[in-house]
Amino acid sequence: MTDLHDEVLDAARALIRLDTTNRGYEGTETLAAEWLGGYLSDAGVEVELVAREPSRANVVARIPGSDPAAPSLAFVGHTDVVPVDGQTWTHPPFEAVVDDGWLYGRGAIDMKNEVAVRAVAMARLAREGFRPRGDLWFVAVADEEDGRADVGMRWLLEQRPDIRPDLAINEGGGERLPLADGRTVLSLSVGEKGTCPVRLVAVGEAGHASMPEVGDNAVPHLAALLGRIGTGMPVPVHSPEVVSTLEVLLGRPVGDLGADLAEAASLHPALGHLLPSLPGTTMAPTVLAASTARNVMPARASVELDCRTLPGTTVEEVLAAVRQRLGDATGYELELCEDAVPGSASPATGLLPDAVAACLAEEGDEAMVMPMLCTGFTDSVHLRAAAGTAAYGFSPFRATPAEVLAAGYHNADERVHVDDLHFSARFHLALAKRLLG
Repeated sequence: MTDLHDEVLDAARALIRLDTTNRGYEGTETLAAEWLGGYLSDAGVEVELVAREPSRANVVARIPGSDPAAPSLAFVGHTDVVPVDGQTWTHPPFEAVVDDGWLYGRGAIDMKNEVAVRAVAMARLAREGFRPRGDLWFVAVADEEDGRADVGMRWLLEQRPDIRPDLAINEGGGERLPLADGRTVLSLSVGEKGTCPVRLVAVGEAGHASMPEVGDNAVPHLAALLGRIGTGMPVPVHSPEVVSTLEVLLGRPVGDLGADLAEAASLHPALGHLLPSLPGTTMAPTVLAASTARNVMPARASVELDCRTLPGTTVEEVLAAVRQRLGDATGYELELCEDAVPGSASPATGLLPDAVAACLAEEGDEAMVMPMLCTGFTDSVHLRAAAGTAAYGFSPFRATPAEVLAAGYHNADERVHVDDLHFSARFHLALAKRLLG
């Protein structure tokens, strides 16, 4: 049998070399689906390719369980990647070059590394004749990075009601953070913030741009409103997910939320960037629109606010938060840009979080597992909504620093240390055996 280190590296390189860039309504994820299907089939795993569009197939594989009452587990990932347009790379992004122990390429972090790790773990278990108590699934989907084409996880779960895992491990965690007080934590993503994009419209009166005092140009009004929105950072509020993170970082119950957030953020530079955005509704101003002609002062000017929300936050609460930020300002309207996608989370303790901690301890890893809410989106949202799955994001990193991970997401020179591929493959093998053996 091929050495585990070599097998997982070969799998990751093979997947990175397949250009599965997501361009909205266009994608080529079937390239990766066919590679994964062949690889898993050769190992004796039951595999299907399920596609809404021929070029954008999803992979569904399963090792059947022996006990229908036992909990099932899904290894989850996505095969699409974001574009590399306009980026300058040290090594070509689809050649999967290994340089001084680092694997470079689009998807090396997000997330062909984890797809490769989970596929190799699945294949190894099948070759060993592992018979799980509950079903072990492998689900690698298209269209996670954009979602507009609706050919990935949401559609797949709607079409296949048999895919309803009790537990799932997906992307979103595993960063290793050495803290200023000497402790080390590994993040475990327990959930994701939701999205509720809001359009803020300043209302005035149209006029000819050659006479600025005739009419009521909406653009200066919008500028004043934007001054009140600022960068869009949240007003901190208590939530179970944020409290569980702070309790691990501080080693005590949460008291004054603002002071505790500041204390925890000082423990690592990455936390200084991440924690302030977590405890409430962010409302970052992004897309601007006003006149379509330079000589026309517009009656309406708008900005889209990319609002990210805690689990349980309603649309009404988001709109109220924006109004509160605007204070006594007048002459504006609020609109929803599109339907809200609620945030969701899984329990910070339970079967899978406990198993993650136990598997790390078996490796002699002294890092503490830190539950954390993800500010971005993952397909775990769809798993929880469709199946009530306890879905988490975790793939452990030991040799790849958190700052390299953060810099690589959607950026040039995305890379992962090859030792972490091996480390994660061992972890996933141990996790499956602990939960299903």
